[in-house]
Amino acid sequence: MGADRPSPILGAPTLVDESFKDFVLDQLMAIPDVTARKMFGGFGLYAEGIFFAIISDNVLYVKTDNESKQKFIDVGMDCFRPSKEQVLKNYYEVPTDVLEDREVLTEWVLKAIHTVSRKKK
Repeated sequence: MGADRPSPILGAPTLVDESFKDFVLDQLMAIPDVTARKMFGGFGLYAEGIFFAIISDNVLYVKTDNESKQKFIDVGMDCFRPSKEQVLKNYYEVPTDVLEDREVLTEWVLKAIHTVSRKKK
């Protein structure tokens, strides 16, 4: 997605492909207890009860913080925009090459989970 196409807007007709969700969960099988729950026409991803990612319009967005989001910006990824008026600046799109590399994706997602866990303390 990134700079080449606009971020999906919730409220517009979108179909979340169950096979994409299943692919993401399969890619993350090295992380214990990752689950997906339907939400707002997409899915929220949880690891041991920690909400760390959003799947919307067949795009995976993970939780970032001020330190980690720069990596996403540097490769041209955009933040999640659930509506025309709302921007979730702490959830960034995962690049396709990362999504397709199970080991690299696991590293990125573990950082996202750590970001959420650290903020809860």
